[in-house]
Amino acid sequence: MAKGISKKAWTWIVVAVIVLVLIFWVAGSYNRFISMDQAINGRWSEVENQYQRQADLIPNLVSVVSSSVSVETKFVKDVIAARTSWQNAHSVQAKDTAGVQMANGLVAFVNAVAENYPVLQANAQYVALTDELSGTQNRITTARGRYIEAIQQYNIAVRRFPSNILAGIFGFTAKDYYQADVASMTTPGLGTGQLPQ
Repeated sequence: MAKGISKKAWTWIVVAVIVLVLIFWVAGSYNRFISMDQAINGRWSEVENQYQRQADLIPNLVSVVSSSVSVETKFVKDVIAARTSWQNAHSVQAKDTAGVQMANGLVAFVNAVAENYPVLQANAQYVALTDELSGTQNRITTARGRYIEAIQQYNIAVRRFPSNILAGIFGFTAKDYYQADVASMTTPGLGTGQLPQ
């Protein structure tokens, strides 16, 4: 022991250091939970951003196709209705379900147009838009994967000891993983499935 510092003073110093370490640990853990929670929100925002990109392409695609061929009105209305359904959805699950239905509707629309109007394959605008849609759907899949990873990291932190004690104290609970809605995985029946000749 250093000369001039009593045993009682050392005890208080040790206690103060332990208390400070605990305070910093609690604060650090709390801030970590907040950061991870916000990361999940940010990842979901990226998924929504890509769905929005897809929704923004629909009017352009419909316009290009309509200017080249006379498209069945119900078919176009159904694709636009899928877009509107996505725009009006509010919960994460509803947005994702509507987004998947919008993507499926677009694929059905593009396939029906391509099968019935092969001349559109030579239209540069049509090809560019279908490439954009394909790229956007890949970005949606990537963004959704990152969202799932963010939830996984958060759930591990919330459940791992001893941070699970602090998570419980501060009200951080595990989040549900993304689960595909089986109903949204099938291509919706848009129009008649056939465009007029």
